[in-house]
Amino acid sequence: MIASQIWLITGASSGFGRLVAETVLENGGIAIATLRNPDALSDLASRYPPSKLSVLKLDVRNADEIRDAFAQAKELFGRIDVVFNNAGFTLMSEAESASEDVARELFDVNFWGAVNVSREAVRFFREVNNPQGGRLLQASSAGGIESLSALPYYCASKHALEGFTEGLAAELRPEWNIKVTSIVLGSYHTNAGPNMKRPPPHPAYIDADTQQPTARLHLYTKPAAYPEAAAHLICKIAELQDPPLRVPLGQDAVETLRRKGQSLLETAEEYHAWSENVPLMSIEEFLSKLKQQTAGAATVN
Repeated sequence: MIASQIWLITGASSGFGRLVAETVLENGGIAIATLRNPDALSDLASRYPPSKLSVLKLDVRNADEIRDAFAQAKELFGRIDVVFNNAGFTLMSEAESASEDVARELFDVNFWGAVNVSREAVRFFREVNNPQGGRLLQASSAGGIESLSALPYYCASKHALEGFTEGLAAELRPEWNIKVTSIVLGSYHTNAGPNMKRPPPHPAYIDADTQQPTARLHLYTKPAAYPEAAAHLICKIAELQDPPLRVPLGQDAVETLRRKGQSLLETAEEYHAWSENVPLMSIEEFLSKLKQQTAGAATVN
């Protein structure tokens, strides 16, 4: 039940971060809301006592601030039940128009920030919580399953987070009782759209007749859903006894998973014969080659 849960939420200034914090508080839970500018939650903080809402400064690009936020959570409440790994931003840009600096900043937040929060969450769930356990909810995107034009860097950051999350979940020992779920969000009407970074379009992608940036047009006509109901569903995921690795939220997210899955199956069926006659190396041969390579590396060093 939410009423008995302590949540740590990153990127809580707006969007799903704030909505989930509000949902947790409305249902009697405790929220540790982290964000770069704590003043952005002054109105929410005025409605709840410190025993229910703690607002902490956190820029997920700073690993020290991540560790400090978890340390403060331990000091304040003794444990964390759920981490909602939500901080991030969107970059609308053709692959050729974004500067490398902006693209790297995107990965520093969306991927490396989420990775470092994930690592600290797992350590906290295992080594601080008594009994062990916790829920890590990753704010992913349908763009992390199927990339879209004008969002290649954003989608790449979410693809990277999807891959990291799968690997992390596969490593966790069952006795730790740590559950990880990637929440594949579709299009929702939050401030992510208006706040996305938008460098000027590359001239090659501007239609000569309409003078419109063709790769970006679909983003201006894509329907979006109301996010409040999704915030409640995110909280519901944290209550599942045996949550799945991946949950789509939004009709477009569901269709993205279906379309991607069907495409992969069709490709596998069409080309499976190409691999049928590829010889397999025996375990003995593999170990022998590995031993040779290791010995060679040692000689070079």
